[in-house]
Amino acid sequence: MKTVRKQWLEAISVYQLVLSFLFMGPFFSLLLLFLLFTPLWSFSVLYLVWFFLDWDTPNRGGRRFAFMKTWSMWKQLRDYFPVKLVKTAELPPDRNYVIGGHPHGIMSLGVFTNFTTEMNDFSKHFPGIRLTLAGLSFIFYFPFYRDYTASYGICSVNRRSLDFILSQPQPGQAVVIVIGGAQEALYAIPGTHHLVLRNRKGFVRLALRHGASLVPVYSFGENDVFHLKAFAPGSWQYLCQVAFKKLTGYSPCIFWGRGLFSANSWGLLPFARPITTVVGRPIPVPQILCPTEEEVNHYHMLYMQALETLFEEHKESCGVPASTHLTFI
Repeated sequence: MKTVRKQWLEAISVYQLVLSFLFMGPFFSLLLLFLLFTPLWSFSVLYLVWFFLDWDTPNRGGRRFAFMKTWSMWKQLRDYFPVKLVKTAELPPDRNYVIGGHPHGIMSLGVFTNFTTEMNDFSKHFPGIRLTLAGLSFIFYFPFYRDYTASYGICSVNRRSLDFILSQPQPGQAVVIVIGGAQEALYAIPGTHHLVLRNRKGFVRLALRHGASLVPVYSFGENDVFHLKAFAPGSWQYLCQVAFKKLTGYSPCIFWGRGLFSANSWGLLPFARPITTVVGRPIPVPQILCPTEEEVNHYHMLYMQALETLFEEHKESCGVPASTHLTFI
């Protein structure tokens, strides 16, 4: 049994991540603007100069700090759900990888915990692999939040950024892409496993250009930590969500968890549901600088089949009914 102190430490650690995810960017943007009209205006000016000079960092692998990955706060985050990491095969460090994370869920908590922190000892399970998580370019427009995000080694999910990482002379580079992206968050309904993947092929082209092996990853339980209000495709609410996503890259979702002080009230604290991230076997990919559509489709199909096999092999051990299957959208 967890002590009351342990329960509170876990809840506060998770809550701060949720608040940072939702409000840190807008808060510091407004604060920076406010300070421009106060005697402290010089702080805003100095930061804006730094912002301009440092603009390209998210496109060059971020600015990782080792201590950010080992904060004790992340241990509390891991234990709250809990979040686990399952290794099914080796990832030899003599090659590069494009790792596909599924599903996106609301906040990709399984991917964040296992791939941007060391709380489940990824570097010990896969020695020699240097991970870089790719995030929405949109988040790097927010002052201070961009620096906080970049400090974990998170980079912008665009071609230039990903090409830069996989072009490094040292092998063992691995980019982690949550392939379904913000669009998939609209399908993060508890108990369901809908993946926006059928027409997502850019990650395959990336792997072919660099000869990087494709690695499917599935986080069981990711969709279960929040409740989501899902709107029917074609409804005006859904069309508004899609339109907002096209403008910003971010999907506005109506979601909720439990309250911070009571499990019986609504709030922003995720439900404590187990999240198990299973890392699949790598799929060898040849280097083809200008792949044809047939070549892209071939490796895309191999990836989808490998992901489906991974899901079927591990679903029951992760609490998913045998009758449940992946749905590709």
